[in-house]
Amino acid sequence: MDDVVTEELLALERRGWDALCDATGADFYGEVMTDDGLMVLADGSVMDRAAVVTALGASPPWHHVAMDDVRLVRAGADAAVLVYTGRAWRTEEEPALTAAMSSLYVRDGGRWRLALYTQTPARAPSAGV
Repeated sequence: MDDVVTEELLALERRGWDALCDATGADFYGEVMTDDGLMVLADGSVMDRAAVVTALGASPPWHHVAMDDVRLVRAGADAAVLVYTGRAWRTEEEPALTAAMSSLYVRDGGRWRLALYTQTPARAPSAGV
């Protein structure tokens, strides 16, 4: 069961990044996010669905994205978190945004919806936990 859920959520997450790369992210996330969904970004901003749609409508597209070390964490029968290391480039010349990313999806009416997305900026490894 987790393999099926992982495949479904990974495909949905990739569709979201594809939308961010082809400048249709506002439409995609306006549809996929729950009414009370939030995004917590690497710069510390916290945006509700309306703010996400507005921001994405005015943002330049991403050039390309890579997702590595993908893991699934079940959060009940109808919820799961996709956790991965994401790297996203605005242009070929600029350094990538590299962050630990997580997307909490909930099943709503038979389809997966994004309830919470977070980015935690990557940093150099430390000696401690």
